Amino acid sequence: MAQIRDIKSGRAGEPPREPTPRRLAAIVAGDISGYSRLMQIDEEGTHNRVKRLERDLIEPTIREHHGRLVKTTGDGFIAIFDSPVEAVRASIVIQQNLVGRNASLPKHHWIEYRIGVNLGDVIIESDDVYGDGVNIATRLEGIAHAGEVFISGGIYEQIKHKLVCGYESLGDRKVKNITDPVRVYRVLPDPGALHENRKRRERILTLLLILALVVIAGGTLWNLFGQPRKLANLASAPVSSPAEAPKAPATVARSSPPPAQPAPTAAPVQQQTATPPEPSPAPPSPVQKQAAPLAPSPAPVAPEPPPTTQAAVSVREPEMISLRGGSFAMGSNEDISEKPVRQVTIKPFAMGKFPVTVREWNACAAAKACGFTATGKDDAPVTNVSWTDAKQYVAWLAQATRKPYRLPSEAEWEYAARGGTQSRYWWGDQFQPGMVNCKNCSDIPASEQPAKVGSLKPNPFGLFDMGGSVDQWVEDCWHKNYQGAPADGSAWVENDCSSHVIRSGSWRKDSNYARASNRGSYDTNVRYPTHGFRVALSQ
Repeated sequence: MAQIRDIKSGRAGEPPREPTPRRLAAIVAGDISGYSRLMQIDEEGTHNRVKRLERDLIEPTIREHHGRLVKTTGDGFIAIFDSPVEAVRASIVIQQNLVGRNASLPKHHWIEYRIGVNLGDVIIESDDVYGDGVNIATRLEGIAHAGEVFISGGIYEQIKHKLVCGYESLGDRKVKNITDPVRVYRVLPDPGALHENRKRRERILTLLLILALVVIAGGTLWNLFGQPRKLANLASAPVSSPAEAPKAPATVARSSPPPAQPAPTAAPVQQQTATPPEPSPAPPSPVQKQAAPLAPSPAPVAPEPPPTTQAAVSVREPEMISLRGGSFAMGSNEDISEKPVRQVTIKPFAMGKFPVTVREWNACAAAKACGFTATGKDDAPVTNVSWTDAKQYVAWLAQATRKPYRLPSEAEWEYAARGGTQSRYWWGDQFQPGMVNCKNCSDIPASEQPAKVGSLKPNPFGLFDMGGSVDQWVEDCWHKNYQGAPADGSAWVENDCSSHVIRSGSWRKDSNYARASNRGSYDTNVRYPTHGFRVALSQ
């Protein structure tokens, strides 16, 4: 009797196979640019460096962003994520950390990855992943340049309103072995980079247009005046008036005071601020404006500075609340990261009454000491700030005011947030609506920007928004718990920590994040829409 062949197994007498597992996933494909060249320079050294990068950077970053490293391929890797946002965020973190690692090396020894990210339905096995979704991710990686992240249109549609990045559309691309064209975008971690690229292109196009106009004008002038007869006619024309015209301005220029004359203006503002890197150019002095009619008059000595120069160098310092310090129980038993609860002693210091605002941040940006110009209402907290950005601001503020401004330590932040209490929130253990700017916590309507500072009640220390509003950076490196943390209120730091502590919760998060002891972390150099900060001042 003939055996019946099982349709699914394809073999007689065998049990049917389980359906192949498929799922929708964000696939990240990375590959080292110039790997063969690096191996030729130093085979063993390159191999060891790549393995160290995979162990210390690639795999931990993927894991921290809730992804899984499926496999490494010698000079590359494949990872999958449930979240397209986390897939792109992990890719940005990898690229930015590589920049720092390469900084101390000669350029020909740099290890740089190209990364492609795609969203697709794939077949997943324990040690590999298959499907067109993977193929497209690898093709995107193949057309990216060293240090870049290219994403597909499917990924872009999922993250465009969730990650604050610049995205440059590269149009539809035909990629190998894929039937339909793929919409491709280049990720720019700094949103301002897209505008800079556009401005640069506009400047190039403008220059080319000017050159073209000059060529056309030159040809036209040659046709009009280039013939000998026309030149002879021009030579016989009277030229005394045009030749004399420049003489008057030349005489005025000689009688004008030298440009360095207003230098003494630095003295009246020395107590307000240090000189910013690039002050705005001052308008013409009164002497220059009146030089023609008043040429015989002597130049004034030490002229008064124009009002605009005075305004350009002034610095508006944040409002500060002085805290006398003391001892308190830091942490809680509600989350493993907040344990163990321990006594911490805080020295006297001052804390910013509000988070740093858009207006305050943009003063730093105008001085070219901070990396971008913030948008939104001037009296709202600044957002989309990385830890590195926050450090740039406090360094500028300290230099400009000659005062020891800095980021608070995590212990100082919690001490200030508690306002002398030991409850879950500064007002008690039960949440009360209308006390903080968090998700569904008050009658403040949902917005793309937190409420302006001072909109709600201050805590017992007189500090506003110590919970909700914006996630707030502190000085400390991230540690998974308080085991081994200092008890003197100082920041817990070490060299080259890749992530730092954030506190407070934000207007987009629920009330649990606004607890005084709640803590989280984020990548040091990556900006995020809810992240801001406030300053501290040592006494």
